[in-house]
Amino acid sequence: MANPPAPAADALLDLLAPFWQFVIAICVLAAVLASVWRLAARGPSRMTTALLITGAAVIGFAVVGVLLEGH
Repeated sequence: MANPPAPAADALLDLLAPFWQFVIAICVLAAVLASVWRLAARGPSRMTTALLITGAAVIGFAVVGVLLEGH
């Protein structure tokens, strides 16, 4: 059986967790903004297609979530 981590280590990780979540969120936001910028630069037809695909994906995830929630 493994020894539980020291309470000081848990406290340190608890303090750092929100910081790393913030760093990850900033990286994801930067990637999304860069991809939207490139997509918008390609023209309105590609932007419309991307919006339709994204909308279909959101609706699909919502439907799957509602169906799985019933179990």
